[in-house]
Amino acid sequence: MINKKVENILNTAGDKKIATREAYGTTLAELGESNKDIVVLDCDLSKSTKTAVFGKKFPDRFFNMGIAESNMMSVAAGLATMGKIPFASTFSVFATKRACDQVSISIAYPKLNVKICATHSGVTLGEDGATHQAIEDVAIMRAIPNILVLSPADATETKKVIEKITEYNGPCYVRLCRGASPVIFNDDYEFEIGKGVKIMEGDAATIIGAGFTTHIALEAAAKLEEEGIETDLINMASIKPLDEDLIIESAQKTGLVITVEDHSIIGGLGSAVCELLSEKSPVKVIRLGVQDKFGASGTASELVKAYGFDSEAIIRTVKDNI
Repeated sequence: MINKKVENILNTAGDKKIATREAYGTTLAELGESNKDIVVLDCDLSKSTKTAVFGKKFPDRFFNMGIAESNMMSVAAGLATMGKIPFASTFSVFATKRACDQVSISIAYPKLNVKICATHSGVTLGEDGATHQAIEDVAIMRAIPNILVLSPADATETKKVIEKITEYNGPCYVRLCRGASPVIFNDDYEFEIGKGVKIMEGDAATIIGAGFTTHIALEAAAKLEEEGIETDLINMASIKPLDEDLIIESAQKTGLVITVEDHSIIGGLGSAVCELLSEKSPVKVIRLGVQDKFGASGTASELVKAYGFDSEAIIRTVKDNI
């Protein structure tokens, strides 16, 4: 059943779908009106990352760095030392693998106030295939000290995340998606760094999603409920830091945790949950996601099913283990 504490923040206005990258571009342009310190950098992908919305509105604060992601991170670091709030955007695969050294040494090590907002993450990027599908980005960023790692579930949460990190002084990695996904939360929702949201309440199992997978997990939890199987469903947009208390409380109640992520099961959300629970409250954890493989070309729905984290896979996993 729906958690009564969140009933007032859930979207009940229909099946509207918006890509998180769309919400990112719109929110940046809105914030730029009141905060003149915001500057935006992109690597010749602004139409795809949606930073072009900001660039059109504030051309003097928008910098197209060309196809040079490593240099973009270094320039963003320099701008941060001058009191600016740089948002550095490109595809997730380029932000984390191609520019990893600069992110680590130039941004994270000195704790500079750079916001790395990367789009087109996970296999749900789709037809662009393995070379462009970031399935290791969360693992990479989690392993670098000082960086927040955030993965908003929908357009509303993306807006709230971007607003929150603009106020936060320090490096952040925000993981955004290419495709549109259902709007789960309404405008009354407020995001908190280090906090998750329990959307549904039950004691059969705990399902934890983040980013694109939260709406998939919500669909699965609703179908399970129709069959009389009620689960805790947690949206964990804050992957680093985790909401440890919420996860432990739910795990102790249900005794079974299933994590769902559009990412390798190595080093991502599932690993973060396993690390926490193995130390503080050991229970059985099953990680659904990309099983130590590269991505492939296909539609988002085809790939979600092929890699085993669609709603049917979640339902089957719950039933097989309760």
